[in-house]
Amino acid sequence: MCNGDVMSMRLSRIYGMDIYTDGGKFFGRVQDVIVDLERGEVVRLTTEPLTSITRDEAKRILKEKSLLYKSVKSVEDVVVVSGGQVGQQLPSSL
Repeated sequence: MCNGDVMSMRLSRIYGMDIYTDGGKFFGRVQDVIVDLERGEVVRLTTEPLTSITRDEAKRILKEKSLLYKSVKSVEDVVVVSGGQVGQQLPSSL
């Protein structure tokens, strides 16, 4: 599944997948997937779980241990992301 293609897959398949940059650098393993329910789109992947944590911990994970899904180039055996998009800043509204 490539970002922008009209393809679909089960979200459960993404959990636990390794994430690599397009330059071959290991970024982490998918622990959580954030979905915009109104738009029906995956927004962000995290490399740490977002369950049973404080608001400050969630902000830290979203800032330091996640990436925007729009940086995903492909999802097959691993998730491949654009190297320059890893570690993007969050909107100040969080």
